[in-house]
Formats: sequence, structure tokens, C-alpha cells
Amino acid sequence: MIVAELSGVAVRRGGPGGVATLLNGIDWRIEDGDRWVIIGPNGAGKTTLLAILAAQLHPTAGTVTLLGETLGKVDVFELRPRIGIASQAVAARIPGHEKVLDVVLSAAYGIVGRWREAYDDTDVRRAERLLRTWDVASLANRNMGTLSEGECKRVEIARAQMTDPELLLLDEPSGGLDLAGREKLVQGLTRFCLDPAAPTTVLVTHHLEEIPQGITHAMLLSDGATVAAGPLESTLTSENLTNAYDMPLRVTHEDGRWSARSVEFAPRNTSSGSLPR
Repeated sequence: MIVAELSGVAVRRGGPGGVATLLNGIDWRIEDGDRWVIIGPNGAGKTTLLAILAAQLHPTAGTVTLLGETLGKVDVFELRPRIGIASQAVAARIPGHEKVLDVVLSAAYGIVGRWREAYDDTDVRRAERLLRTWDVASLANRNMGTLSEGECKRVEIARAQMTDPELLLLDEPSGGLDLAGREKLVQGLTRFCLDPAAPTTVLVTHHLEEIPQGITHAMLLSDGATVAAGPLESTLTSENLTNAYDMPLRVTHEDGRWSARSVEFAPRNTSSGSLPR
């Protein structure tokens, strides 16, 4: 099953100062069960691409099919509940006084902040189960404003899963976390991505170190265009990263984790005096 397909997608924004191209000529197919990571420098178009996948933005050119529906020919308010998203934009709308359990529950109605809507026991049990999955069940009655950044991130991912989405989008979930918080989140994401019952997932990150095990594919973006896309191990190469970031980078993969560093600062082989191969 094809979860999403983009063909010739472009996004342009114009004004008195001229036209800016945010995405240009994107062709992409996401299959059921895929776990994608999108990587690229600031301004590459990663968040814009995720907004299209979330049915929050229509392209200027090209066609987008999401979950069997074509953007521009479907009521996006019916489509969006089938897509879960955790992002800084969503997080910024969550009131600090809101209880953690209610933050997750309210996603069932597509709202941020509980009002007078009613939830049945099935909703409550699902929200509690998701909090347990992300190891934040003990925080259910805490206010969001009292949580650490890492705890907030895990609550936000639990919220994104509340509607049992067919497509889950995670926009820089490790952003702003310290080392311990990042590693705990990566561990949770690894369990999630390795679960065959988990929905098709697209993760955006700046850092290869934040890629969890279980990710199957990668897309590298630069200046709104695709540098490379395909199976993870054949896409995350030193050559492709060097092209995407326009600087010499060396990619390594060890113990299931990825990393990248500038060749100019890589440690030298002391026996030969040359850079490691």
C-alpha cells in the first residue's frame, strides 16, 4: 500500500522582494510500514515537506496523494485525523497548566486543551496506555509546564498517536534535549520503529546521532531539492552527506548508531599520519 506519493512537488512563496522556492521537484513514495528519516541543513525544506505530509500545506505545483486521497480534492479536516504529528508548532499551543493525561486525550477531538468534551473509558485507557509506552505514565496528573523538556517530548509523541494514525510525523523530536534526554528518547523511538504494529513514520532530524534503530529509509534535502533518497544504509553515505551540507563529512555506523563529522577535524591515524579511511 502507498501511504504517500509526491510527484513534481514545489512550494514557492512570493512577495515584493521576489519569489522564494522552498521545495522544488520533489518525487517521493512512502510505502506502508516504512520508517523514513529526513535530514538536511537549516532551510533545506524539511519542515515544509512535513507540513505537506500533514495535509497542512498545499504545494504550488505537483501532486500529493496521502492515504489514498489527493490534496486539493479532499476535505483535509477529514484527512488530518488519520495523520499524527508531533512538532514544536503543536507543542507551543499546549497550555502549561494542562494536565498530561488531558494533553493526550484532547488529541481525540483534534484540539489542544480540554474543554467540555466527553471521553469514554476506551479513550482514557488508550491515553494511559500510550503514556506507559513512552514511560511517562507517572506524570499523568502533572501540569505540562512542570515537566522537563525530555518528558514533554515523550508526552507529545504519545499525543500524536492518540487517534491511531496511519501516518506519524515527528519533527525534530530530540531538539533541545540534553544528552540523557536525547538517549532516552532515542531508546523509545527504537522500540517504536522496530514494532511492526507501529504506523508508517517520518522523522525529521538535524543529527545522525538521533536516528533510532528501525529506520528503514532516508531522504537528504538541500536547498529544497532531493540530494538522495532510498534505503538507509545506501543513502547515508559520506558522499551524499558531503553534497547535502556542502562540506566534507565522514559518516560512520557503529553499534546500530550513526554519526557524522567534518573530515578536516577527524582524528588522524597516528601510525600513517593520514586520515582514516
